[in-house]
Amino acid sequence: MGGKLIIFSAPSGSGKSTIINYLLTQNMNLAFSVSATSRPPRGTERHGVEYFFLTPEEFRRRIENNEFLEYEEVYKDRYYGTLKAEVEKQLEKGQNVIFDVDVVGGCNIKKFYGDRALSVFIQPPSVDELRCRLENRGTDAPEVIESRIAKAEYELGFAPQFDCIIVNDDLEKAKAEASEVIREFLGK
Repeated sequence: MGGKLIIFSAPSGSGKSTIINYLLTQNMNLAFSVSATSRPPRGTERHGVEYFFLTPEEFRRRIENNEFLEYEEVYKDRYYGTLKAEVEKQLEKGQNVIFDVDVVGGCNIKKFYGDRALSVFIQPPSVDELRCRLENRGTDAPEVIESRIAKAEYELGFAPQFDCIIVNDDLEKAKAEASEVIREFLGK
């Protein structure tokens, strides 16, 4: 049968990556699904670790070859996607695969795997709080932050399509809630 799938989606800056990194330390046989992207690496990011970094042309070629479980052109020439072969390798090893994907990708993976997948939406307490988090992160220019805020407002509309919504107004509480929901799902 193989492992199960846990999908996390959220607007940028909601704390999803922090929660996922915590969960990966919690002895639940979780393996991170490394997404592919056409954006350049940030900071110390490495190919095959945080992302598979592809050129926009390579990404489009792989789309044409039907190599993605899901993909999305999030911004112009900024693709993100999940390579089918990578996920299947992890599942065949019996690992529970955890995803950090945008909302459309999260909905697509859930639709593909059905009850074998749990979809979790991490919601910020407010759009204003989200703006503060993005500004404090210090990784994006002001116009990029504005673009991310506009995208976040759109993404928040997808929350009801997820199996579970966790509001991250207190990080420790959100981590504990995510851990509890996942343990329950894996125990089924």
